Amino acid sequence: MPSRLPRHWLLLCSLVATIPAFYLELLSGSGSPAAAATYLIAALVVVLAERRHHGQTPRLRRLLARLLIGGLLISALLPPSSTSTPALVLRSLTAALTLMHMVWCLRHLLARDSLPAMLGTALGVLLLCGAGFWWLEPLTPTLADGLWLAFTTAATVGYGDVVPSTPASKIFSVFVVLLGFGILSLVTASIAAMWVETTERQVERDILQDLHAEIGRLRTELHATHAELQALQRRLPPTPAAHDDQPPGNS
Repeated sequence: MPSRLPRHWLLLCSLVATIPAFYLELLSGSGSPAAAATYLIAALVVVLAERRHHGQTPRLRRLLARLLIGGLLISALLPPSSTSTPALVLRSLTAALTLMHMVWCLRHLLARDSLPAMLGTALGVLLLCGAGFWWLEPLTPTLADGLWLAFTTAATVGYGDVVPSTPASKIFSVFVVLLGFGILSLVTASIAAMWVETTERQVERDILQDLHAEIGRLRTELHATHAELQALQRRLPPTPAAHDDQPPGNS
């Protein structure tokens, strides 16, 4: 397990880096060598990860990984998204595949009984989304404004006091809504599951207590019956022994 952990987080970090690369390329207005290098590095890391675990993953996940690798490679070679709508669409689809792959990497943290890990993940996602809106949206001049817009967008509240106004922030808000649906729903489901499990454990304890009490009563009755049988055997007269001697017959 310790040898897998660094590779696991290396894959996750390389995928996370493609999200700011997407917006760096979109906002630059021209080709960004840094964004292209980030796409290529992420594709290489995914290839190495898939080769390491080849044959151990489901077929559908292998197919999605191959689509992600192809999307990352093509995204590094496409023209700028600001001048090409097909390039923007393909990079957006690649970003969606990247989010799916990141969720798969974090699946062990999203178990039902890992509420602290999910709360930490939700807080980290909201902080990153708030920083993204702070960077992309002119109407959020402070980080606090970006965090507020990220929370209202992820929770689909929509107060309307601050709204995305640029194409980049509108695209970003789509991913924030998807992340909000996923992360916040998991946190809510985990809290509900904890309440249900608490009730189930109490019911199980009550059943076990009743069962132990019933077993104790049965043991007491069994001991009393055994004592009565022994007393009854002591009161009974001894059984005469059978003799093998036969009376002599008449000659």
